[in-house]
Amino acid sequence: MADRTAPNCHLRLEWVYGYRGHQCRNNLYYTAAKEIVYFVAGVGVVYNTREHKQKFYLGHNDDIISLALHPERVLVATGQVGKEPYICVWDSYTVQTVSILKDVHTHGIACLAFDLDGQCLVSVGLDSKNTICVWDWRRGKVLAAAPGHTDRIFDISWDLYQPSKLVSCGVKHIKFWSLCGNALTPKRGVFGKTGDLQTILCLACARDEVTYSGALNGDIYVWKGINLVRTVQGAHGSGIFSMNACEEGFATGGRDGCVRLWDLNFKPITVIDLRETDQGYKVTRGENCRGLSVRSVCWRGDHILVGTQDSEIFEVVVHDRTKPFLIMQGHCEGELWALAVHPTKPLAMTGSDDRSVRIWSLIDHALIARCNMEEPIRCAAVSTDGIHLALGMKDGSFTVLRVRDMTEVVHIKDRKEAIHELKYSPDGAHLAVGSNDNSVDIYGVVQRYKKVGECIGSTSFITHMDWSADSKYLQTNDGSGKRLFYRMPSGKEVTNREELKLVQWSTWTCVLGPEVNGIWPKYSEINDINSVDANFNSQVLVTADDYGLVKLLRYPCVRKGAKFKKYLGHSAHITNARWSHDYQWVITIGGADHSVFQWKFIPERKSKEALHIAPQETLADSNSEESDSDQSDVPEMDSEIEQETQLTYRRQVYKDDLPQLKEQCKEKHRMMATKKRERAPGSGIKLHFVHGYRGYDCRSNLFYTQTGEIVYHVAAVGVVYNRQQNTQRFYLGHDDDILCLAIHPLKDYVATGQVGRDSSIHIWDTEMLKPMSVLKGYHQYGVCTLDFSADGKRLASVGLDDNHTIVLWDWRKGEKLSAIRGSKDKIFVVKINPYMPDKLITAGVKHMKFWHKAGGGLIGRKGNMGKTETMMCAVYGWTEEMVFSGTCTGDICIWRDMFLMKTVKAHDGPVFSMHALEKGFVTGGKDGVVALWDDTFERCLKTYAIKRAVLAPGSKGLLLEDNPSIRAISLGHGHILVGTKNGEILEVDKSGPITLLVQGHMEGEVWGLATHPHLPLCATVSDDKTLRIWDLSPSHCMLAVRKLKKGGRCCCFSPDGKALAVGLNDGSFLIVNADTLEDLVSFHHRKDVISEIRFSPGAGKYLAVASADSFVDIYNVMSSKRVGVCKGSLSYITHLDWDKRGKLLQVNTGVKEQLFFEAPRGKRQTIPAVEVERIDWSTWTCVLGTHCEGIWPVVSEVTEVTAACLSSDRKVLATGDDLGYVKLFRYPVKGKYAKFKRYVAHSTHVTNVRWTHDDALLVTVGGADTSLMIWSHEPEGHREARQCDSEESDIESEDDGGYDSDVTRENEINYTIKALSTNVRPMSGIKPHLQQKEPSVDERQGVVRGSRPPVSRALPQPEKLQTNNVGKKKRPIEDLVLELVFGYRGNDCRNNVHYLNEGADIIYHTASVGVVLNLTTACQSFYAEHSDDILCLTINQHPKFPNVVATGQVGDSGDMSATSPSIHVWDAMNKQTLSVLRCFHSKGVCSVSFSATGKLLLSVGLDLEHTITIWKWQEGAKIASRAGHTQRIFVAEFRPDSDTQFVSVGIKHVRFWTLAGRALLCKKGVLSSIEEARMQTMLSVAFGANNLTFTGTISGDVCVWKEHILVRIVAKAHTGPVFTMYTTLRDGLIVTGGKERPSKEGGALKLWDQELKRCRAFRLETGQIIDCVRSVCRGKGKILVGTRNAEIIEVGEKNAACNILVNGHMDGPIWGLGTHPTRDVFLSAAEDGTVRLWDIPEKKMLNKVNLGHPARTVTYSPEGDMVAIGMKNGEFIILLVTSLKIWGKKRDRRSAIQDIRFSPDSRYLAVGSSENAVDFYDLTLGPALNRINCCRDIPSFVMQMDFSADSSFVQLSTGAYKRLVYEVPSGKQVTEQAVIDRITWATWTSVLGDEVVGIWSRNTDKADVTCACVSHSGLNIVTGDDFGMVKLFDFPCPEKFAKHKRFLGHSAHLTNIRFTSGDRYVISAGGDDRSLFVWRCVHAPH
Repeated sequence: MADRTAPNCHLRLEWVYGYRGHQCRNNLYYTAAKEIVYFVAGVGVVYNTREHKQKFYLGHNDDIISLALHPERVLVATGQVGKEPYICVWDSYTVQTVSILKDVHTHGIACLAFDLDGQCLVSVGLDSKNTICVWDWRRGKVLAAAPGHTDRIFDISWDLYQPSKLVSCGVKHIKFWSLCGNALTPKRGVFGKTGDLQTILCLACARDEVTYSGALNGDIYVWKGINLVRTVQGAHGSGIFSMNACEEGFATGGRDGCVRLWDLNFKPITVIDLRETDQGYKVTRGENCRGLSVRSVCWRGDHILVGTQDSEIFEVVVHDRTKPFLIMQGHCEGELWALAVHPTKPLAMTGSDDRSVRIWSLIDHALIARCNMEEPIRCAAVSTDGIHLALGMKDGSFTVLRVRDMTEVVHIKDRKEAIHELKYSPDGAHLAVGSNDNSVDIYGVVQRYKKVGECIGSTSFITHMDWSADSKYLQTNDGSGKRLFYRMPSGKEVTNREELKLVQWSTWTCVLGPEVNGIWPKYSEINDINSVDANFNSQVLVTADDYGLVKLLRYPCVRKGAKFKKYLGHSAHITNARWSHDYQWVITIGGADHSVFQWKFIPERKSKEALHIAPQETLADSNSEESDSDQSDVPEMDSEIEQETQLTYRRQVYKDDLPQLKEQCKEKHRMMATKKRERAPGSGIKLHFVHGYRGYDCRSNLFYTQTGEIVYHVAAVGVVYNRQQNTQRFYLGHDDDILCLAIHPLKDYVATGQVGRDSSIHIWDTEMLKPMSVLKGYHQYGVCTLDFSADGKRLASVGLDDNHTIVLWDWRKGEKLSAIRGSKDKIFVVKINPYMPDKLITAGVKHMKFWHKAGGGLIGRKGNMGKTETMMCAVYGWTEEMVFSGTCTGDICIWRDMFLMKTVKAHDGPVFSMHALEKGFVTGGKDGVVALWDDTFERCLKTYAIKRAVLAPGSKGLLLEDNPSIRAISLGHGHILVGTKNGEILEVDKSGPITLLVQGHMEGEVWGLATHPHLPLCATVSDDKTLRIWDLSPSHCMLAVRKLKKGGRCCCFSPDGKALAVGLNDGSFLIVNADTLEDLVSFHHRKDVISEIRFSPGAGKYLAVASADSFVDIYNVMSSKRVGVCKGSLSYITHLDWDKRGKLLQVNTGVKEQLFFEAPRGKRQTIPAVEVERIDWSTWTCVLGTHCEGIWPVVSEVTEVTAACLSSDRKVLATGDDLGYVKLFRYPVKGKYAKFKRYVAHSTHVTNVRWTHDDALLVTVGGADTSLMIWSHEPEGHREARQCDSEESDIESEDDGGYDSDVTRENEINYTIKALSTNVRPMSGIKPHLQQKEPSVDERQGVVRGSRPPVSRALPQPEKLQTNNVGKKKRPIEDLVLELVFGYRGNDCRNNVHYLNEGADIIYHTASVGVVLNLTTACQSFYAEHSDDILCLTINQHPKFPNVVATGQVGDSGDMSATSPSIHVWDAMNKQTLSVLRCFHSKGVCSVSFSATGKLLLSVGLDLEHTITIWKWQEGAKIASRAGHTQRIFVAEFRPDSDTQFVSVGIKHVRFWTLAGRALLCKKGVLSSIEEARMQTMLSVAFGANNLTFTGTISGDVCVWKEHILVRIVAKAHTGPVFTMYTTLRDGLIVTGGKERPSKEGGALKLWDQELKRCRAFRLETGQIIDCVRSVCRGKGKILVGTRNAEIIEVGEKNAACNILVNGHMDGPIWGLGTHPTRDVFLSAAEDGTVRLWDIPEKKMLNKVNLGHPARTVTYSPEGDMVAIGMKNGEFIILLVTSLKIWGKKRDRRSAIQDIRFSPDSRYLAVGSSENAVDFYDLTLGPALNRINCCRDIPSFVMQMDFSADSSFVQLSTGAYKRLVYEVPSGKQVTEQAVIDRITWATWTSVLGDEVVGIWSRNTDKADVTCACVSHSGLNIVTGDDFGMVKLFDFPCPEKFAKHKRFLGHSAHLTNIRFTSGDRYVISAGGDDRSLFVWRCVHAPH
């Protein structure tokens, strides 16, 4: 009865009634085979209308909501909802998955679209940012992603005529996207005046950049480019939901129920009105009178498919369009709850909240009747004779209909609340009706449904009911989980359960009761099962639950947690499930998905044949494994496997956590760090030999390499062992336990996986021991198994996370190809199919699965076997479908495909390892037997038992026991290599003898370690209950072993080396003979572990024995008596040491006490610290005291120093700690946090360290890693660059890296992004466009504007502006073209000037433009695609990529939106963008560098982590990324000969990086090799041959590095910081540039030889006191230099001649701008104290004047003969232009002069200042410049001033957003608007005033329009603003938010803007960018 296995029968989905029309669109298409594809619930449906057949795609696990058809119309992409939703691309013909795309979206996938050739797929997520993602779907790879919009996106489409362009639309927006590199860049559609800004619901792209879109109001909007050009009004009556393009034109479908067809030019062809059809679902009642609404249309040839909101699909033939066919329908809106099956016919009845009841034919798969009711229907039942259909309603009533014609019999309403369940009695006499009112009413059928009884026992609503077969009893379930019984028909409750014992139930649909206990999971109290129905014939039960699962269980199932088969398809909750009358089908209905599923029942006997028919069967057939606890038929699990399954390898602290922990601790240690810390020791150690092999919990981890060496692992070390020479080499790239190892098919590379929070896999080369690739990012906690594919290109790995994630890698590229959750239970092995690398198998605890790759996912199927066994190993056989697996019971299972063919008994106990040979197999098991088999496992050819008797004489040790459990087995070189659980590696000769090669301790922690007083031996004792003696001389073997009755934790040799004391874990200890290991004496005085044991020095008279119960016992060795006890410690004893005289003991305890006792009595002594230092200790193994306070790390809360040992020469203290580090310190280690050298090889904690007697070796033991490591000691002076010499001290060096103002500025600068910039001036008040306008004179007088009489008596309104020197015809300006830029960003950027084209052009940048300057013509051309400031620039030096430039810019957060920082790669000649790389570097990109082949690009971010990223720039693919350093990185550059090596330098750091696959590995520079070298701030880098690297420092030195070791310092290469270095590729010469005062010998520029030994200095003739070079580049015979002072200079190498190519202001902002009245020259005045004169036609600076003070404003006199300059300190100066002599100067104010102006008649000078004043000076009175008047009552500082044409008025714009007019020269304010309106102005530079309200834009809440200028023609005004935009408007512009053109290029804050004479040019001056832009004006044609 209680068979808890799953039933052997099946369900197969046969038909789905319904179509998802609600909340989805564009989801119905014709495939190439003319089938119809759509979806419903979680199922993709392919419907063949001709044959009336359906196929199903079942790869989703939740509601599908989007669908796209591939252009070839065979493949379909569908997207689902869910927490981790994914996209499936599947074949509509085979309904199999082709690819799975996952891990990007959250919430759901709203839209999908394929591009024209079907290579790319775009998806839109439902997350808050509506992320848009472009996929290379075959590879499952994301090409680009970006936030889509702040609101919902409804449709997205590729522009089918332009590659890499997309359009998306949605709530109140449409966006046009372009894809370049990895960047998706949007432009918003401009609705303009053509149409209303509204929600766009669908779109289709046409040729010539035309896009058609359907809007919410029923119009069609037609776009050209990004502009709305026309609308088709009223195309539909309301929203247009769907638009479909085909060869003939477009079809649209709307909410009005019409489908319209349009030709290719969107001219109407015809209308199909579906509301006319008699078939559609029409609700004409009350509040729901909405008609039919079209959600999807598809037009192909002469057929049109239409899907409606109400789950119907129509097919229309175009030439007969009045007769649409209804080909599919289902329930719509609301939930579907009611289901009944006819008692004698194959019919099902459903009723829903849509108020319809429908009858479906299960044979014809069609709807045969429907009827609409008054109320939502909640339940249904058919009478036993099939005549009546009863429906329970939501309002508490029920209705009975005749099935025949759906006419009403009765309608009864006795209840107020919903009816949940009704059932006819089996005899047909009564109807029971259960409601939400907690009661069941009984009605008599024959008495016209008179109420005859009532059951009122429940306290909650009724959920389920069943009648007994004799109609005498009714059982009910209610909402509170009670099961009650009633006598019928009276309704009396049955309380005596005895009388129910014999009741037979006619049906079983209840969810409670002993028969159905098994439907509930074991330990849960949840009630999420909605429906149950029992099939008494086949004894199966079907259940339906809230998770969309249909389950089959055996009936009855008495015990909780029964096994089942489960079927997916419904998405959310299934409300009901019923067997059909003849048990052929199961019908299930979905609540929210409105769908009806019909499943075919396949009984047991048939299910065998069915396996081969239905491919989908296996997909949905998951023999669920949730409950294993009491499965009777599962064999006992083997103890070893049990143990292994329970290992989780979780750590409290992972090594990955150290950086964060250190950061947290740093603060509290800042104070400490100021003290001088002890230096690291001079000597080092090097790993020499490791005893140990990890066999106790790992398998198949031992192989021969190509060269016949043996590779395996132990602790954190990969070991390559040479058995001829008995030597080992080590791979030390891991930093924690290695758990698995796989070898490449060519046997030269090895992959190893380790433990870690984000655990990594290293693929390394067994010869060089260098990592080829490091894979990480997908496995948590650890990697437990690995396998290479047969071609060696792929690697499969399995993680230790709870889902045992399986990942398939392209390991060389470091790319994850696919990933999937593997299994809840542990997976022991993964194997890739050698013939088909897309297939793999995994095997593990109760698990054998066969997988195949699909895009970014894997699809798995369970192996088909009766009971699932635990598999320990598996291999592929000689055809692609043969698989052999070894089980935990000793069988070999032989599989073909997924089917188990047979099993062969191979071993007693588990088969742990198997290996395939050319003609057969070899297996190894727990029984210690190696067996050779033929190729079919028919017969066993030979067995080898591992026994001591057959051990060959050359063995390196002793076998601990016969027949050890075999964990790894491998063949090669005529031998079988065997690894055992006991940590031994053996080589079995084919003829029988066995050689032991390597061994270590077995499982358990190793703590005890002692070195012999005068021989190269050591002893260890471990929890594995053995005591072992090891030979440390070159023979490296275990000499002796003895088994103990208990494990031990400590041991010690006597001073003469003859005796060995061993402390055991039960409180006893023994003394044994050191040679024979036989007992001499033993004691047992303590209960707890003996933690330390020590002989006294000299004669070894006393033995001190410390125990964990906090005592130290002292024994007299000779008399074998205890002579003393040391008491008084508060905790267990951890360490003890004797002094030289044998009289004093030093003791450390677990609570960090340092105690002293006198021997032999054990009296406690208190000794002051000073004295302790004087005592001569015989050994020092303690970890406390002032002598060694520096050994405790910064993060000592999480890690303990467990062991220490002082070398005999007392110079070096070695320590071991809990994190597995061995460290060396210089002794004595005084002061906290001393520097050290640290070595990683042990994994978790190092339990003990000991020097040998002569200090030649250091021996360490690792607790749980069981290994004994021998390190050779390399004394000082013995120096070679070593891989493991590791320097990391915990706190960065306390010496500051030096100071320089330029460096500090560059480090601390805050790059604001333009979009977030705020006012450059301290403004106050209300912005002009928000001010209330005062009525004009006319309006006050009631004259309406524009209603003046045509012939006016008044004077005509004067011109606003005097139009001078423009000639007769005025032409407006249409456009501005950037012609020239004066400026170069040198003050905070570096290495940003380069030669192009063999030195014909140079390239540099300023603001957000890249500038290419031709040196012969002096013409500039620009790259202007950056949206914000460029910070770095580099060129590609590979000949394959000539003139390719990369520039990086500032940006906001790295969210991949358009404001994220980005890198543009572009062609410097044609300015084409080749790739845009959006980065996650928030803030900006500060350094870029191309690799040697030019294909890779390296970038560094300004984010807090200073992330370093490597890109394949052509594809826009990010290859690798990693946090670079906690402090600012200035430069990172690839080695010129490498694609994998690069160096980064920055604040106090230099790092040497290697790209391995997708991982970035780095080494810190090692300084210790040069005495007194200290880490300084490094600023620049250059390279030499033979792995030399040069770094320039802040102090002017240059460091020379070989690999990562400092080998030499070039002292004072410059006197100040070395800012830049350049390596010439052709001859290797190096150029350096720095900051220094020019002198005879030296200059800021030097050219060096390849070794940086000799140099030649150049002087830059710039006239500066200090030259500061920021960028250098070397061409042919020329050196190009960029300086901090914004000059670019070319220096000749031969003659040292300097030629200044580019000039600019060195400090900004540039505030003042003055254009010459007649010539094309202009002046600029800036914060750097200079006024410069620029010539536009000559394209250069003509002159500059140093004023010595920052200048604020500059202007020409009307004749152009004088220049007035206003200064920041309140002074102003007048110069004569011809002689540049000062004509006059004056300082009447103490704060900055903001504007200065000559009156048009040259008589007055007006000076406006920050002191809220304008002063007038009369120039005719001569150069004395006495103030004649001033304007008072100005509310704020003055910004701009303009004179009237007649010089009698001046207008001021002020910081309070007020424009004021004053008389000249009286200074009286003019307030009368009429007077002001009549003034004609000579110039207009004000940003305020009614005439210019239109220049203020909507988004200026934080920022302002800063400057403006009206053209001389008076027709245009240009403005500059805080966002860095130049805008061109018409003048005047009195309407708010006027139309304009905008021009980008400047950084934030434009400060000034002017037209030159004749309106030929506009000059704009930048605040932040210190640059002057000259724009050519394009005038409108006449």
